[in-house]
Amino acid sequence: MFLESNVKLQPAGWIEVVCGSMFSGKTEELLRRLKRAYYARQLYILVKPAKDNRYAEREVISHDENAMECITVDHPGQILKHVSGVEVIGIDEAQFFDSELVEVCEQLANAGKRVIVAGLDMDFLGRPFGSIPQLLAIAEYVTKVHAICPHCGNLASHSYRFAKSDETILLGATEAYEPRCRKCFSLGDRLKPKSISKGH
Repeated sequence: MFLESNVKLQPAGWIEVVCGSMFSGKTEELLRRLKRAYYARQLYILVKPAKDNRYAEREVISHDENAMECITVDHPGQILKHVSGVEVIGIDEAQFFDSELVEVCEQLANAGKRVIVAGLDMDFLGRPFGSIPQLLAIAEYVTKVHAICPHCGNLASHSYRFAKSDETILLGATEAYEPRCRKCFSLGDRLKPKSISKGH
C-alpha cells in the first residue's frame, strides 16, 4: 500500500502515477489517496477529462461505485485555473489527455504541489497509451495495479476490447472490455468474454 512521503523531509512537490489495466482499481486508489489528503486537512481538487461522462459529469466514480466530486476540463492547461491555494491535485483517466498534461504536471510539482495521476498505461492493442509513458518516466512514485483475468485467474495487465471498434479511445466498461493476463490477451477472440462481477 502506498504511504505518503514525509513532507518535512521532502518539502517540494512531486508526481505520483497509478496505472494498470481496466478494472484494476486505479480510480479506487486515486480516491483513497485524496481521502487521506482530506483527513490530513490538505486542500485538494480532483480533475477528469470532460469527454469521460460514462457515469456522471461532475463526479469521478470507480467501478466499485465510490464517488467524489470533480472538475472537468477539455484540455490539461485548464487545470492551472483551479489550483490556487490547493496542495494536492488528483487527475483521473489521464490517458485521455494529450502530451500537454506532462508539462502541466511538471509545472504543478515544481510549484510545490502533490500531483496524483491515474490512467491506463496500455490501450486495447497493448500499446503505451497517451501521455502515461512520459509521466511514468518523470514521476517520483509509480504504482502499477492489476486486475484479475476472468479466464485463468492470473494477474491481468491488459485491457481486452471485445466491442467492435478500431478507435483508440472508446469509452466503455464491462459491456466493451475485460481485463486479461498476457497469455489470454494474446488469444484474442479465441476466448469468449466472461462477465465481471461488480468490483475493481
